Order: sequence, then C-alpha cells, then structure tokens
Amino acid sequence: MEAGRDRDAEAGPESTPAIHPDAEAAHALDATADPESTPDSGPQPNTGGAPGAKAGRQGTPEADPTPRDTPDTPDTPAAKPPRFARLTRWQAEHPRRARFLSRTITVLAAVLVVCTLVMPATIVEVGPASFFRLPGEAIVGAAILLALPRRPRVVLAAAAGVALAALTVLNWLDMGFKQYLGRNFNLVLDWSLLGDAQSYLEDSLGRAATYTVTAGLIVLVLLLFAMLAYAVVRLSGVLARHSATATRGTLIAGVVWITCSSFGVQLAGVPLAADSAAVALQNQTERVSDTLKDEAEFQKVAKVDAFGATPPDQLVPDLRGKDVIFTFIESYGRSAIEDPIMAPGVDNTLAVRTEALEKAGYHAKSGWLTSATYGGSSWLGHSTTLSGLWVSNQQRYRTVMASDHLSLTKVFKKSGGWDTVGVMPGIQKGWPEQSFFGLDKVYNAFKLGYKGPKFSWSTMPDQYTLEQFQQRVHGKKHAKPVMSEVILTSSHQPWGPIPKMVGWDELGDGSVFKPIEAAGNDPADVIADTTKSREEYGKSIQYSVTALTEWLERYGTKDTVLVFLGDHQPIARVSGNHASRDVPISIVAKDPEVLDKISDWNWTDGLRPAHDAPVWKMNLFRDRFLTAYGSTPHPKNG
Repeated sequence: MEAGRDRDAEAGPESTPAIHPDAEAAHALDATADPESTPDSGPQPNTGGAPGAKAGRQGTPEADPTPRDTPDTPDTPAAKPPRFARLTRWQAEHPRRARFLSRTITVLAAVLVVCTLVMPATIVEVGPASFFRLPGEAIVGAAILLALPRRPRVVLAAAAGVALAALTVLNWLDMGFKQYLGRNFNLVLDWSLLGDAQSYLEDSLGRAATYTVTAGLIVLVLLLFAMLAYAVVRLSGVLARHSATATRGTLIAGVVWITCSSFGVQLAGVPLAADSAAVALQNQTERVSDTLKDEAEFQKVAKVDAFGATPPDQLVPDLRGKDVIFTFIESYGRSAIEDPIMAPGVDNTLAVRTEALEKAGYHAKSGWLTSATYGGSSWLGHSTTLSGLWVSNQQRYRTVMASDHLSLTKVFKKSGGWDTVGVMPGIQKGWPEQSFFGLDKVYNAFKLGYKGPKFSWSTMPDQYTLEQFQQRVHGKKHAKPVMSEVILTSSHQPWGPIPKMVGWDELGDGSVFKPIEAAGNDPADVIADTTKSREEYGKSIQYSVTALTEWLERYGTKDTVLVFLGDHQPIARVSGNHASRDVPISIVAKDPEVLDKISDWNWTDGLRPAHDAPVWKMNLFRDRFLTAYGSTPHPKNG
C-alpha cells in the first residue's frame, strides 16, 4: 500500500494532465505540504460535481459547473496563489533543476537543525567532531511530528523552530560570556550588560563599526529565527510525505542513539549520542531558579554585618592620621605575574619598582585574593572587596548598593577621622553608589580637566589621573587626613593604544598624549590577535604599576598608606581558559608599624606575591583589614 501511494504521488492523477510528472519537487518546496493535500493521497473518488469540475478545466467554460472565483483544488499546481505562478511554471519547465533545488534546500534545513541541536556550550569545544553527532532531541521530535495531523504538526514544528532559535541565541551568549567573563549568561540579570558591551565596542572599534556589527547581529538573529522555523516545518512535511520510511528511520535512529549512549561511543573524543539542547534547556531553567532563590537568600546575608554596630571611635584606630588610598588596577590578574608571555616584563617591572620604593623608604607586602568576577564587570570586584560580601552578579550588586551594609571606605567616613574622596575616570554618568561607598566627593571623567585623547575605552592615562589626584586631593592641606578610592583604567581591554610615561611636569591638561595615542596600536588589530593581546595586556599592566608607584615615590609622605590590587583577571583569550580568578594585592607604607600589623598574614615582602603566598576570597579582606588595624567587632543583624 505504501509503495503504491508513493508511485501515485509521483505520477499524479491521470485525469489532471496539468500536473507534471516531476511535480513532487514543486510540492516539496512548499514547507506546509501534507499527504492529505498533495499527490501523495492518490486519485480522489468522483462525487457530486467533481467530475464536472475536472472536465470543465479540460473542456469549455460552459461545461464547468464550478463558479469562476472558486479556488482551485490543491491537487494541482494551479492551486498555488497567483504570486507563485511564475515559480510553478519554472518548476514545470525545469523539473530536474526543481528537484535538485528542493532536495538541496531539504538537506540544508536538516543540517541547520542538527548543527543547532549539537552545538557545543563553549568556544573551545567547537570542532568538526562536535557536529558529527546524533541529536536525541531530533529523534524524539520526529516521532512526535509523525504522529500528528497536518495542522497541529505545522504549528508545533514552527514553534519548535522558534524555541530552538531562542535556545541557540542563549547558547551563543553563554559562549561569549564564558570567553570574556568566565561564566554563563544569566537570563535574568545580564541583559543590561549588552548595552555595556556595545559601549565597549564603540570605544574600541569606533561608532560606525559598532553600528555595523550591531545591525549585522540583529539581522543574523532574525534570520536564525525565520530559517529555523522554516527548516523544522519543511522537514516535518518531508516526514509526513514519506511516513513509512520516516517511521522506520526514526526507530533505527532511536536504537542507535540508545546504544551509543549506553556504551559511551565516541568520535574523536566526543560522545556520538548528543543531548546538548536538552541539557542547555535544563541548565537555563536551573539557572533562573537558582538566581531567584539566591536573590532572597542574599538579602538576608547582606543584613548581617560583623562591624555594622561598631562605635565610630573603635573603627581603624591604628590608622588614625594616615592618608589611606585604596587603588584598583583594571584587569590586574595573577596571569600578569605568572603567564610565560606576560610575566617576564611585568615581574621585571615589579622588581624594579620594589627597589625604587625601598630607596625612597617604602616597603610592601603582597598576597592573593580570589575575585568574585572574571574578565570584566569590575564593579563586582570593587564592591566585593569593600563590602565584605561575595558580590558575584548584578542582582547581588543592586542588593548591596541598596543596603546599609558598612563598606570599607565608608568605615573611614563613619569614624569621623577622615575626609573621603573618589577619583574615578571611568565614570561618565550619574553614580548613585557614591552614598554606599561613603565618599564625600567624587571626581569622574568630566571633573579632572583632561583635554587629551581617549585611549580606547580608557578616558585618560593613569599617570594623568594620579597627577590630578595629587593636585586636587592628596597634595592639598586638609583639616583631616584623607581616605581615597582611586580607579586606574589604562589596563582595560582591548589594550591598544597604550599610553606611555611622560615627565610629570609635562602632563598639563593631557594634550601631551595626542601623538602617543596617534602612534599607538589600532585596538581592532590587538583584539584580532591573541598573542598580541597578551603582549599588549602585559605592557598595560607595566604602565599602570609604574605610574602608581612613581606617583608614590614622588608624592608620598610618611603618613601615606597605599593599598592596591586588581579587580579581576583579564579575559580568557589572554589569561587562558582554565585560569584562576586570583588577583594580586599589595600594601605599601613608609611607617613600619603599618606593615607590622599584618605580619601574621604571611604575605610576601615586595610588590610581587610569591606563587605560594596565601590566597583569600576577596570578600574576606574587609574584615581582616579592619581587625588588623584595631577595629572592634559589634555585629549588626538585620
């Protein structure tokens, strides 16, 4: 019976000579074709006015009892809407080409669906073997579609294509976030970061290139949704037209998948039986659920503070009279000190600068902190260090910023013994977080008088930032000592162009950097080359460390205490796919008692922490720092 139906489908009803023998190709091009409405159904019985209708098309108009505006039956190409008339004629005139085109489109549709179903979860896993796999989801989907009548089948197939496209986009976002931030994309929290990514591209590649890339991505995503919806609908039509063969094939594929899965059959180290899409969907679902639970739990954690009720006079008494500076160096990670490409230059700079500081009477101790972020989202590293809470995502950050949890910088304001200032050249808009960090005044990118060029993302060179900090804050006479938070941005990716040190007396309004910026590397060239990115990243860290320590050597006093650290490791393309999240931290002072207070920390002498120096989670630093310098815990619960 099945074979007979297939032969009928190819030949078509003899009473309808308008159908070309190769009309199957024409019907295959129709993604919604179905056995019930195609020549697969075989000759239809003549009932009622049907014989007259058939004869009317071959005879005179008077012999046709069917009104002239009645649509043609879908059994013939004439049933196609007028807009498809030209395509239908081409199919009839070129049957072989039409058949070849139809089969090619079907094959491409199958390839697209399979590739999206077996797509790896990370960029490093992408390879030929990853796509030569048998997706279990396709087998289950085929079985379901084969069991449905035409209309539900088409609707379900289209919905499945759209769902698969959405899952693919999320998979791409996961790939990008893992490559740059060392974590998966969070469907609940991370949409706001896409705007930051666009701003970063604009600073790195220029506005025109960024708009072009953005438009291209939007078009690509829309095409993906349309193509996958069409592909699944088309394949469902093919399954229906050849239901017997498709059923046997689905059963065989199911047995093969179960066998390969049970015995762990692999191809080039990759499991042949794939369930990537199902796993990705489960992971996304669990991630959303975990995020919602974490939000509620973290709100409770943020209300508990070991020093939240400590009286002002019992906060950091051992630092009274000192100018304390907390400085974050962008992307200053462990890789800069230990990676074979970056380390030689950075380690030499740390050694040279340690020696120079010692000649100026300063000494340093250094260790490691494990950052709450990786590759970006610097504010998570800053807030984790200063709040004493593990701020690892945007929701936690918002929760902390809205709380009255005592930040390390706010400790100095609460004590009443310090004026508090922030110098933040990376901030170019309103910054309500100023209140949480307890800063009396903040100098953002527009308040430092810079007239020179931007260096990619960085609004100004670190040396200029530090000189302005000296002129506007540290070098001025104050009724009280000053606690400062300074953010240095010259080592922010894409590490091209990189500023160079100039004479401190030559800095002026920053115009001196114009020829340096013009002669620097094109950021697009640095981004495209992994080796060059690593080399230039190392140079940027050397520049930032040199600028900071030269400032201290030039302007520091016996009462200056400098705490500087990295906020996170650089992106995976620079630090490696399996790099830790550790960042260096150093405390530098001329007064020996300042370092004596942390002698039991077992940190390394100098600016370069030893490989086996203690490693703490970044959120532990606040309480250990407060305890070391005489603060008395008075817990606050809720």
